[in-house]
Amino acid sequence: MEKQNYNHLTRTFRRLSRFGHLSAIAGWDMSTYMPPNGSTARAEALAELSVLQHQILTDKKTVTFLQAAAQEDLNDVERANLREMTRQYQEAVVLPDSLVEEKSLVGSRCEHGWRTQRPANDWQGFATNLKEVVRVSREEARLRADAKGKSPYDALLDLYEPGMTSEKLDVVFGDLRSWLPDLLQKVVDKQSSRPAVDPVGPFATGTQRELGLDTMRMLGFDFNGGRLDVSAHPFCGGVPEDVRITTRYDESDLITSLFGVIHETGHASYEQNLPREWLGQPVALARSTAIHESQSLFFEMQLGRSKAFLNLLLPKIIARFGNQPAFETQNFIAVNQRVERGFIRVDADEVSYPAHVILRYEIERALIDGDIEVDDIPALWDEKMQHWLGLSTKDNYRNGCMQDIHWTDGAFGYFPSYTLGAMYAAQLFNAASRALPQLESDIAEGSFTALFDWLRQNIWQHGSRFTTSQLMTNATGEDLNPLYFRKHLESRYL
Repeated sequence: MEKQNYNHLTRTFRRLSRFGHLSAIAGWDMSTYMPPNGSTARAEALAELSVLQHQILTDKKTVTFLQAAAQEDLNDVERANLREMTRQYQEAVVLPDSLVEEKSLVGSRCEHGWRTQRPANDWQGFATNLKEVVRVSREEARLRADAKGKSPYDALLDLYEPGMTSEKLDVVFGDLRSWLPDLLQKVVDKQSSRPAVDPVGPFATGTQRELGLDTMRMLGFDFNGGRLDVSAHPFCGGVPEDVRITTRYDESDLITSLFGVIHETGHASYEQNLPREWLGQPVALARSTAIHESQSLFFEMQLGRSKAFLNLLLPKIIARFGNQPAFETQNFIAVNQRVERGFIRVDADEVSYPAHVILRYEIERALIDGDIEVDDIPALWDEKMQHWLGLSTKDNYRNGCMQDIHWTDGAFGYFPSYTLGAMYAAQLFNAASRALPQLESDIAEGSFTALFDWLRQNIWQHGSRFTTSQLMTNATGEDLNPLYFRKHLESRYL
Protein backbone atom coordinates (compact mmCIF):
# COMPACT_ATOMS: atom_id res chain seq x y z
CA MET A 1 0.00 0.00 0.00
CA GLU A 2 1.37 3.41 -0.93
CA LYS A 3 2.07 5.91 1.84
CA GLN A 4 0.49 8.77 -0.09
CA ASN A 5 -1.01 10.59 2.88
CA TYR A 6 2.04 10.08 5.08
CA ASN A 7 4.36 11.32 2.31
CA HIS A 8 2.21 14.42 1.86
CA LEU A 9 2.60 15.13 5.59
CA THR A 10 6.39 14.69 5.47
CA ARG A 11 6.55 17.36 2.75
CA THR A 12 4.44 19.73 4.85
CA PHE A 13 6.55 19.21 7.96
CA ARG A 14 9.79 19.60 5.98
CA ARG A 15 8.48 22.98 4.84
CA LEU A 16 7.62 23.90 8.44
CA SER A 17 11.12 22.86 9.49
CA ARG A 18 12.66 25.24 6.96
CA PHE A 19 10.61 28.16 8.23
CA GLY A 20 11.61 27.11 11.76
CA HIS A 21 15.25 27.25 10.66
CA LEU A 22 14.86 30.87 9.56
CA SER A 23 13.01 31.75 12.76
CA ALA A 24 15.73 30.16 14.93
CA ILE A 25 18.59 32.03 13.26
CA ALA A 26 16.68 35.34 13.28
CA GLY A 27 15.95 34.81 16.98
CA TRP A 28 19.62 34.01 17.70
CA ASP A 29 20.68 37.20 15.88
CA MET A 30 18.14 39.20 17.88
CA SER A 31 19.85 38.04 21.10
CA THR A 32 23.43 38.53 19.91
CA TYR A 33 24.29 41.00 17.14
CA MET A 34 21.12 42.90 16.25
CA PRO A 35 21.36 46.65 17.00
CA PRO A 36 18.69 47.88 19.47
CA ASN A 37 16.74 49.88 16.88
CA GLY A 38 16.03 46.69 14.92
CA SER A 39 13.95 45.27 17.77
CA THR A 40 10.44 46.26 16.68
CA ALA A 41 10.88 45.29 13.02
CA ARG A 42 12.47 41.95 13.98
CA ALA A 43 9.69 41.22 16.45
CA GLU A 44 7.10 41.86 13.74
CA ALA A 45 8.98 39.71 11.23
CA LEU A 46 9.22 36.80 13.69
CA ALA A 47 5.54 37.16 14.59
CA GLU A 48 4.64 37.05 10.88
CA LEU A 49 6.75 33.91 10.47
CA SER A 50 5.12 32.21 13.48
CA VAL A 51 1.64 32.96 12.07
CA LEU A 52 2.65 31.55 8.68
CA GLN A 53 3.91 28.32 10.29
CA HIS A 54 0.74 28.11 12.38
CA GLN A 55 -1.46 28.49 9.29
CA ILE A 56 0.40 25.78 7.38
CA LEU A 57 0.21 23.37 10.32
CA THR A 58 -3.48 23.99 11.09
CA ASP A 59 -4.70 23.84 7.49
CA LYS A 60 -8.13 22.12 7.43
CA LYS A 61 -6.77 19.29 5.28
CA THR A 62 -4.02 18.38 7.78
CA VAL A 63 -6.34 16.43 10.08
CA THR A 64 -7.65 14.43 7.09
CA PHE A 65 -4.11 13.49 6.07
CA LEU A 66 -3.24 12.55 9.67
CA GLN A 67 -6.27 10.27 9.97
CA ALA A 68 -5.68 8.67 6.56
CA ALA A 69 -1.94 8.17 7.22
CA ALA A 70 -2.78 6.24 10.39
CA GLN A 71 -4.34 3.55 8.15
CA GLU A 72 -1.25 3.24 5.94
CA ASP A 73 1.49 0.62 6.19
CA LEU A 74 4.13 2.51 8.20
CA ASN A 75 7.28 1.21 9.89
CA ASP A 76 8.13 1.94 13.55
CA VAL A 77 9.97 5.21 12.85
CA GLU A 78 7.21 6.46 10.55
CA ARG A 79 4.61 5.59 13.21
CA ALA A 80 6.61 7.58 15.77
CA ASN A 81 6.88 10.48 13.30
CA LEU A 82 3.11 10.39 12.71
CA ARG A 83 2.55 10.42 16.50
CA GLU A 84 4.74 13.54 16.80
CA MET A 85 3.06 15.19 13.78
CA THR A 86 -0.34 14.56 15.35
CA ARG A 87 0.86 16.00 18.64
CA GLN A 88 2.16 19.16 16.95
CA TYR A 89 -1.11 19.57 15.05
CA GLN A 90 -3.21 19.10 18.19
CA GLU A 91 -1.08 21.63 20.10
CA ALA A 92 -1.41 24.21 17.31
CA VAL A 93 -5.03 23.83 16.20
CA VAL A 94 -6.45 25.02 19.53
CA LEU A 95 -4.85 28.48 19.11
CA PRO A 96 -6.16 31.19 16.75
CA ASP A 97 -3.66 32.95 14.46
CA SER A 98 -4.25 36.21 16.32
CA LEU A 99 -3.10 34.73 19.64
CA VAL A 100 0.01 33.20 18.05
CA GLU A 101 0.94 36.60 16.62
CA GLU A 102 0.19 38.45 19.84
CA LYS A 103 2.23 36.01 21.95
CA SER A 104 5.23 36.50 19.68
CA LEU A 105 4.93 40.31 19.77
CA VAL A 106 4.42 40.74 23.52
CA GLY A 107 7.21 38.23 24.19
CA SER A 108 9.69 40.06 21.99
CA ARG A 109 8.76 43.39 23.59
CA CYS A 110 9.14 42.01 27.12
CA GLU A 111 12.46 40.29 26.41
CA HIS A 112 13.90 43.38 24.70
CA GLY A 113 12.82 45.61 27.59
CA TRP A 114 14.27 43.16 30.14
CA ARG A 115 17.78 43.71 28.76
CA THR A 116 17.88 47.28 30.07
CA GLN A 117 15.30 46.97 32.88
CA ARG A 118 17.17 44.19 34.71
CA PRO A 119 20.48 46.13 35.08
CA ALA A 120 18.42 49.17 36.19
CA ASN A 121 16.48 47.08 38.77
CA ASP A 122 13.33 48.50 37.12
CA TRP A 123 10.60 46.16 38.33
CA GLN A 124 7.76 48.53 37.46
CA GLY A 125 8.87 48.85 33.83
CA PHE A 126 9.35 45.09 33.55
CA ALA A 127 6.04 44.28 35.27
CA THR A 128 4.12 46.38 32.74
CA ASN A 129 5.38 44.18 29.88
CA LEU A 130 5.16 40.95 31.90
CA LYS A 131 1.47 41.55 32.62
CA GLU A 132 0.81 41.45 28.87
CA VAL A 133 2.79 38.21 28.55
CA VAL A 134 0.85 36.65 31.44
CA ARG A 135 -2.49 37.79 29.99
CA VAL A 136 -1.71 36.10 26.66
CA SER A 137 -0.22 33.02 28.35
CA ARG A 138 -3.32 32.56 30.51
CA GLU A 139 -5.51 32.71 27.41
CA GLU A 140 -3.27 30.14 25.71
CA ALA A 141 -3.36 27.94 28.82
CA ARG A 142 -7.18 28.18 29.00
CA LEU A 143 -7.58 27.10 25.37
CA ARG A 144 -5.13 24.23 25.80
CA ALA A 145 -6.69 23.16 29.10
CA ASP A 146 -10.17 23.03 27.54
CA ALA A 147 -8.84 20.87 24.67
CA LYS A 148 -6.80 18.52 26.88
CA GLY A 149 -9.04 18.29 29.94
CA LYS A 150 -6.15 19.42 32.17
CA SER A 151 -5.54 22.33 34.52
CA PRO A 152 -4.26 25.48 32.75
CA TYR A 153 -0.72 25.02 34.12
CA ASP A 154 -0.59 21.31 33.28
CA ALA A 155 -1.65 22.13 29.72
CA LEU A 156 1.47 24.32 29.36
CA LEU A 157 3.75 21.89 31.25
CA ASP A 158 2.74 19.20 28.73
CA LEU A 159 4.21 21.33 25.89
CA TYR A 160 7.71 21.01 27.33
CA GLU A 161 7.51 17.65 29.08
CA PRO A 162 4.88 15.46 27.38
CA GLY A 163 2.99 13.35 29.88
CA MET A 164 4.26 15.23 32.95
CA THR A 165 1.67 16.68 35.37
CA SER A 166 1.93 18.93 38.42
CA GLU A 167 0.57 15.99 40.46
CA LYS A 168 3.61 13.90 39.45
CA LEU A 169 5.91 16.88 39.98
CA ASP A 170 4.54 17.44 43.47
CA VAL A 171 5.51 13.86 44.35
CA VAL A 172 9.05 14.21 42.91
CA PHE A 173 9.59 17.69 44.38
CA GLY A 174 7.95 16.63 47.65
CA ASP A 175 10.61 13.94 47.98
CA LEU A 176 13.31 16.57 47.33
CA ARG A 177 11.84 18.79 50.03
CA SER A 178 12.14 15.97 52.54
CA TRP A 179 15.93 15.69 52.30
CA LEU A 180 17.44 18.57 50.31
CA PRO A 181 17.44 21.34 52.99
CA ASP A 182 19.19 19.01 55.44
CA LEU A 183 21.74 17.89 52.84
CA LEU A 184 22.40 21.50 51.85
CA GLN A 185 23.04 22.49 55.47
CA LYS A 186 25.37 19.51 56.08
CA VAL A 187 27.43 20.28 52.97
CA VAL A 188 27.68 24.00 53.79
CA ASP A 189 28.75 23.16 57.35
CA LYS A 190 31.32 20.63 56.12
CA GLN A 191 32.82 23.04 53.57
CA SER A 192 32.92 25.99 56.00
CA SER A 193 35.78 24.32 57.87
CA ARG A 194 37.91 24.35 54.69
CA PRO A 195 36.94 27.46 52.73
CA ALA A 196 38.22 27.52 49.14
CA VAL A 197 40.35 30.38 47.78
CA ASP A 198 38.79 32.08 44.76
CA PRO A 199 40.81 32.68 41.57
CA VAL A 200 41.94 36.30 41.33
CA GLY A 201 41.48 38.13 38.02
CA PRO A 202 41.39 39.97 35.81
CA PHE A 203 40.82 37.22 33.26
CA ALA A 204 40.82 38.81 29.80
CA THR A 205 37.65 38.15 27.84
CA GLY A 206 39.57 37.16 24.72
CA THR A 207 41.57 34.56 26.63
CA GLN A 208 38.42 33.24 28.32
CA ARG A 209 36.89 32.85 24.88
CA GLU A 210 39.94 30.86 23.65
CA LEU A 211 39.68 28.58 26.70
CA GLY A 212 35.98 28.06 26.03
CA LEU A 213 36.58 27.19 22.38
CA ASP A 214 39.35 24.77 23.33
CA THR A 215 37.06 23.07 25.88
CA MET A 216 34.28 22.80 23.28
CA ARG A 217 36.72 21.09 20.89
CA MET A 218 37.75 18.68 23.64
CA LEU A 219 34.05 17.87 24.19
CA GLY A 220 33.51 17.10 20.53
CA PHE A 221 31.69 20.25 19.35
CA ASP A 222 31.68 20.41 15.54
CA PHE A 223 32.64 23.96 14.51
CA ASN A 224 31.69 23.22 10.91
CA GLY A 225 28.13 23.03 12.24
CA GLY A 226 28.01 25.70 14.91
CA ARG A 227 29.63 28.63 16.73
CA LEU A 228 30.08 30.42 20.08
CA ASP A 229 28.92 34.00 20.69
CA VAL A 230 27.92 36.38 23.51
CA SER A 231 24.44 37.20 24.81
CA ALA A 232 22.83 38.69 27.94
CA HIS A 233 21.60 35.23 28.97
CA PRO A 234 23.49 32.08 27.84
CA PHE A 235 21.52 29.80 25.52
CA CYS A 236 21.75 27.17 22.81
CA GLY A 237 19.83 27.96 19.62
CA GLY A 238 19.96 27.54 15.88
CA VAL A 239 19.23 24.20 14.23
CA PRO A 240 20.95 20.76 14.28
CA GLU A 241 22.92 21.60 11.12
CA ASP A 242 23.97 25.00 12.54
CA VAL A 243 23.99 25.10 16.34
CA ARG A 244 24.51 28.52 17.95
CA ILE A 245 25.57 28.65 21.60
CA THR A 246 26.24 31.75 23.70
CA THR A 247 27.83 32.69 27.00
CA ARG A 248 28.54 35.92 28.88
CA TYR A 249 31.93 37.03 30.22
CA ASP A 250 33.01 38.69 33.45
CA GLU A 251 36.72 39.53 33.68
CA SER A 252 36.68 39.03 37.46
CA ASP A 253 35.12 35.55 37.21
CA LEU A 254 36.63 32.80 35.08
CA ILE A 255 34.48 29.86 36.24
CA THR A 256 30.96 31.06 35.42
CA SER A 257 31.59 31.65 31.73
CA LEU A 258 33.60 28.47 31.27
CA PHE A 259 30.95 26.23 32.82
CA GLY A 260 28.25 28.14 30.98
CA VAL A 261 30.05 27.09 27.78
CA ILE A 262 30.31 23.47 28.98
CA HIS A 263 26.59 23.47 29.84
CA GLU A 264 25.57 24.83 26.42
CA THR A 265 27.97 22.39 24.71
CA GLY A 266 25.93 19.59 26.27
CA HIS A 267 22.81 20.99 24.62
CA ALA A 268 24.72 21.44 21.36
CA SER A 269 26.07 17.88 21.35
CA TYR A 270 22.53 16.56 21.56
CA GLU A 271 21.44 18.78 18.66
CA GLN A 272 24.49 17.96 16.51
CA ASN A 273 23.93 14.23 16.99
CA LEU A 274 20.19 14.05 16.35
CA PRO A 275 19.32 11.52 13.60
CA ARG A 276 20.45 13.13 10.34
CA GLU A 277 18.39 10.83 8.15
CA TRP A 278 15.16 12.12 9.77
CA LEU A 279 16.03 15.84 9.95
CA GLY A 280 13.16 18.07 8.93
CA GLN A 281 10.63 15.71 10.55
CA PRO A 282 9.20 15.95 14.11
CA VAL A 283 10.66 12.52 15.01
CA ALA A 284 14.17 13.98 14.59
CA LEU A 285 13.60 16.63 17.24
CA ALA A 286 14.96 16.35 20.80
CA ARG A 287 12.64 14.26 22.98
CA SER A 288 11.71 16.91 25.58
CA THR A 289 13.11 19.89 27.45
CA ALA A 290 14.00 17.75 30.50
CA ILE A 291 15.94 15.30 28.30
CA HIS A 292 17.64 18.32 26.68
CA GLU A 293 18.52 19.68 30.12
CA SER A 294 19.77 16.23 31.13
CA GLN A 295 22.38 16.50 28.38
CA SER A 296 23.61 19.97 29.37
CA LEU A 297 23.72 18.97 33.05
CA PHE A 298 25.40 15.67 32.17
CA PHE A 299 28.20 17.74 30.59
CA GLU A 300 28.30 20.54 33.17
CA MET A 301 27.68 18.68 36.44
CA GLN A 302 28.10 14.91 36.11
CA LEU A 303 31.16 15.18 33.83
CA GLY A 304 32.39 18.78 34.14
CA ARG A 305 32.46 19.08 37.94
CA SER A 306 33.95 15.61 38.46
CA LYS A 307 37.47 15.48 39.92
CA ALA A 308 38.79 13.67 36.83
CA PHE A 309 37.53 16.37 34.46
CA LEU A 310 38.64 19.26 36.68
CA ASN A 311 42.15 17.76 36.78
CA LEU A 312 42.06 17.71 32.99
CA LEU A 313 40.91 21.33 32.78
CA LEU A 314 43.35 22.85 35.27
CA PRO A 315 46.56 22.73 33.14
CA LYS A 316 44.69 24.46 30.29
CA ILE A 317 43.69 27.27 32.66
CA ILE A 318 47.18 27.66 34.10
CA ALA A 319 48.69 27.70 30.60
CA ARG A 320 46.49 30.67 29.69
CA PHE A 321 46.26 32.66 32.91
CA GLY A 322 49.39 31.68 34.83
CA ASN A 323 49.52 29.94 38.20
CA GLN A 324 48.18 31.27 41.50
CA PRO A 325 47.20 29.75 44.89
CA ALA A 326 43.58 29.24 43.74
CA PHE A 327 44.89 26.89 41.03
CA GLU A 328 46.37 24.41 43.48
CA THR A 329 44.64 21.15 42.52
CA GLN A 330 42.59 20.47 45.66
CA ASN A 331 41.57 24.12 45.96
CA PHE A 332 40.52 24.27 42.30
CA ILE A 333 38.33 21.19 42.82
CA ALA A 334 36.91 22.76 46.01
CA VAL A 335 36.08 26.00 44.15
CA ASN A 336 34.22 24.06 41.47
CA GLN A 337 32.43 21.81 43.94
CA ARG A 338 31.60 24.64 46.34
CA VAL A 339 28.06 24.66 47.68
CA GLU A 340 26.62 27.95 48.86
CA ARG A 341 23.31 29.72 49.03
CA GLY A 342 23.12 32.34 46.29
CA PHE A 343 20.63 34.52 44.45
CA ILE A 344 21.35 33.53 40.84
CA ARG A 345 20.01 30.25 39.45
CA VAL A 346 22.42 29.95 36.50
CA ASP A 347 25.39 30.35 38.87
CA ALA A 348 24.02 27.93 41.48
CA ASP A 349 25.75 24.70 42.49
CA GLU A 350 23.91 21.44 41.91
CA VAL A 351 22.87 21.02 45.55
CA SER A 352 21.11 24.38 45.92
CA TYR A 353 19.91 24.52 42.29
CA PRO A 354 16.65 22.56 42.81
CA ALA A 355 15.54 25.15 45.36
CA HIS A 356 15.66 27.82 42.64
CA VAL A 357 13.60 25.62 40.33
CA ILE A 358 10.92 24.63 42.85
CA LEU A 359 10.53 28.29 43.84
CA ARG A 360 9.83 29.28 40.21
CA TYR A 361 7.59 26.28 39.61
CA GLU A 362 5.36 27.19 42.55
CA ILE A 363 5.12 30.84 41.50
CA GLU A 364 4.49 30.22 37.79
CA ARG A 365 1.85 27.56 38.48
CA ALA A 366 -0.05 29.94 40.81
CA LEU A 367 0.34 32.73 38.23
CA ILE A 368 -1.05 30.71 35.30
CA ASP A 369 -3.83 29.13 37.36
CA GLY A 370 -4.89 32.65 38.40
CA ASP A 371 -4.16 32.29 42.13
CA ILE A 372 -1.74 35.24 42.14
CA GLU A 373 -1.04 38.29 39.93
CA VAL A 374 2.20 39.73 38.55
CA ASP A 375 2.29 42.36 41.33
CA ASP A 376 2.42 39.55 43.92
CA ILE A 377 5.62 38.02 42.48
CA PRO A 378 8.34 40.07 44.29
CA ALA A 379 6.97 39.44 47.80
CA LEU A 380 6.36 35.74 47.09
CA TRP A 381 9.83 35.41 45.61
CA ASP A 382 11.39 36.99 48.70
CA GLU A 383 9.34 34.74 51.01
CA LYS A 384 10.33 31.54 49.15
CA MET A 385 14.01 32.55 48.87
CA GLN A 386 14.10 33.11 52.62
CA HIS A 387 12.44 29.73 53.21
CA TRP A 388 14.72 27.74 50.88
CA LEU A 389 18.02 29.61 51.00
CA GLY A 390 17.80 32.08 53.88
CA LEU A 391 18.27 35.05 51.53
CA SER A 392 16.12 38.16 51.10
CA THR A 393 15.44 39.65 47.66
CA LYS A 394 13.34 42.56 48.96
CA ASP A 395 13.72 45.43 46.45
CA ASN A 396 16.55 43.44 44.77
CA TYR A 397 14.62 42.58 41.62
CA ARG A 398 17.63 42.17 39.31
CA ASN A 399 18.90 39.27 41.43
CA GLY A 400 15.41 38.08 42.28
CA CYS A 401 12.37 37.80 40.06
CA MET A 402 13.97 39.61 37.08
CA GLN A 403 17.07 37.42 36.76
CA ASP A 404 15.71 34.94 34.21
CA ILE A 405 14.57 35.31 30.64
CA HIS A 406 12.07 32.43 30.43
CA TRP A 407 8.93 34.25 31.55
CA THR A 408 9.54 37.15 29.16
CA ASP A 409 8.43 35.08 26.16
CA GLY A 410 5.74 33.14 28.01
CA ALA A 411 7.72 29.91 28.55
CA PHE A 412 5.60 28.96 31.58
CA GLY A 413 5.97 25.26 32.35
CA TYR A 414 9.65 25.16 31.37
CA PHE A 415 11.35 25.52 34.76
CA PRO A 416 10.60 22.02 36.15
CA SER A 417 12.67 20.67 33.22
CA TYR A 418 15.86 21.82 34.92
CA THR A 419 15.50 19.66 38.02
CA LEU A 420 13.95 16.76 36.10
CA GLY A 421 16.96 17.10 33.79
CA ALA A 422 19.38 16.93 36.73
CA MET A 423 17.68 13.73 37.87
CA TYR A 424 17.79 12.18 34.39
CA ALA A 425 21.47 13.20 34.09
CA ALA A 426 22.40 11.44 37.35
CA GLN A 427 20.51 8.32 36.28
CA LEU A 428 22.16 8.32 32.83
CA PHE A 429 25.66 8.85 34.24
CA ASN A 430 25.10 5.98 36.64
CA ALA A 431 24.06 3.73 33.75
CA ALA A 432 27.00 4.87 31.59
CA SER A 433 29.41 4.16 34.49
CA ARG A 434 28.05 0.64 34.83
CA ALA A 435 28.36 0.06 31.07
CA LEU A 436 31.86 1.61 30.88
CA PRO A 437 34.05 0.35 33.77
CA GLN A 438 37.01 2.42 32.50
CA LEU A 439 35.00 5.67 32.41
CA GLU A 440 36.83 7.53 35.19
CA SER A 441 40.29 6.79 33.77
CA ASP A 442 39.02 7.69 30.27
CA ILE A 443 37.88 11.08 31.55
CA ALA A 444 41.18 11.66 33.35
CA GLU A 445 43.00 11.00 30.05
CA GLY A 446 40.67 13.27 28.06
CA SER A 447 39.22 10.36 26.11
CA PHE A 448 35.47 10.83 25.68
CA THR A 449 34.86 8.59 22.67
CA ALA A 450 33.31 5.68 24.59
CA LEU A 451 31.14 7.97 26.73
CA PHE A 452 29.83 9.97 23.78
CA ASP A 453 29.25 6.77 21.80
CA TRP A 454 27.14 5.54 24.72
CA LEU A 455 25.12 8.78 24.76
CA ARG A 456 24.76 8.67 20.97
CA GLN A 457 23.56 5.09 21.06
CA ASN A 458 21.17 5.52 23.99
CA ILE A 459 19.88 9.11 23.72
CA TRP A 460 21.08 11.28 20.83
CA GLN A 461 20.35 9.11 17.80
CA HIS A 462 16.74 8.44 18.81
CA GLY A 463 15.39 12.00 18.62
CA SER A 464 11.68 11.73 19.47
CA ARG A 465 11.26 8.14 18.34
CA PHE A 466 10.43 7.00 21.88
CA THR A 467 8.48 8.61 24.71
CA THR A 468 10.62 9.99 27.56
CA SER A 469 9.68 7.03 29.73
CA GLN A 470 10.62 4.51 26.99
CA LEU A 471 13.88 6.34 26.22
CA MET A 472 15.00 6.30 29.86
CA THR A 473 13.93 2.69 30.38
CA ASN A 474 15.82 1.59 27.25
CA ALA A 475 18.94 3.50 28.35
CA THR A 476 18.99 2.75 32.08
CA GLY A 477 16.63 -0.15 32.72
CA GLU A 478 14.02 1.95 34.53
CA ASP A 479 11.86 5.07 34.27
CA LEU A 480 12.80 8.26 36.16
CA ASN A 481 14.17 7.35 39.59
CA PRO A 482 15.14 10.42 41.69
CA LEU A 483 17.20 8.19 44.01
CA TYR A 484 20.19 8.39 41.62
CA PHE A 485 20.25 12.18 41.97
CA ARG A 486 20.26 11.96 45.77
CA LYS A 487 22.99 9.29 45.76
CA HIS A 488 25.10 11.40 43.38
CA LEU A 489 24.87 14.51 45.60
CA GLU A 490 25.60 12.57 48.80
CA SER A 491 28.54 10.77 47.18
CA ARG A 492 30.14 13.90 45.73
CA TYR A 493 29.51 16.34 48.59
CA LEU A 494 29.36 14.29 51.80
